[in-house]
Amino acid sequence: MILKTLVRAKGVSSAFTGVEFLFNCMNVSDKMGPLETAKKIAAYKAIDEYVKDNSVIGIGSGSTIIHAIHRLAERVKEEKLQVVCIPTSYQARQLILNNHLTLGDLESFPKLDCAIDGADEVDAEMNIIKGGGGCLLQEKIVASCAKEFIIIADYTKHSEKLGQQYKQGIPIEVVPMAYVPIQHRIEDNYGGDVKIRMAVAKAGPVITDNGNFILDWHFPQDLSDWNKINEEILLMPGVVETGLFIKMANKAYFGMTDGSIKEQP
Repeated sequence: MILKTLVRAKGVSSAFTGVEFLFNCMNVSDKMGPLETAKKIAAYKAIDEYVKDNSVIGIGSGSTIIHAIHRLAERVKEEKLQVVCIPTSYQARQLILNNHLTLGDLESFPKLDCAIDGADEVDAEMNIIKGGGGCLLQEKIVASCAKEFIIIADYTKHSEKLGQQYKQGIPIEVVPMAYVPIQHRIEDNYGGDVKIRMAVAKAGPVITDNGNFILDWHFPQDLSDWNKINEEILLMPGVVETGLFIKMANKAYFGMTDGSIKEQP
């Protein structure tokens, strides 16, 4: 099933045949569970499809990106590629450095060829929730600078509508002094429940890389006009950014339980 899916998958990188792609994905997959294997094959597909020589790539954050970085490091070494990597978080920066890849920034490279990142949930209309790891602001900045924005995820992140799979809510990064008024305003305007995200390894709230708080909005399931809602929330004083990525992604790859890859759109 895996071989058949990969062979018929369109647009496999010219540098890698379907068989080579399969071998690279399965090389260590037998040591992983089905979820990690699904993340791995989606990450490898995106790296092989979109990373070219002399390119500038945005590197996202999260568990799936670890597989993408490993694949990118393999290709850079084997093919002698010249690739500059722009991180979206401290985690991404350390992954780039630890894998001996070239680290860049948006001051030197304001225009990216593509950005590759994970997601918490992607619905049928390519509305995306991101920011479960707390890096939503920098992730959205980097994605907005890229010609193409590519999502990589496992099968649990795909749904028909937002909130169907992901139950942790929509992250909203806010200036600390404004978090209580914003909590009340969102609940009054749209319903649901808004909670400040609390840290696990320290007392008090989570602090983002930018020194802000994160609110998690557990929204009602009858909401649907996410573009309008996103724009309205962004206009609230004190809101820095939301974890709603609307009309931003060009492609999403989901690794499935049977080893195939689902592409969207």
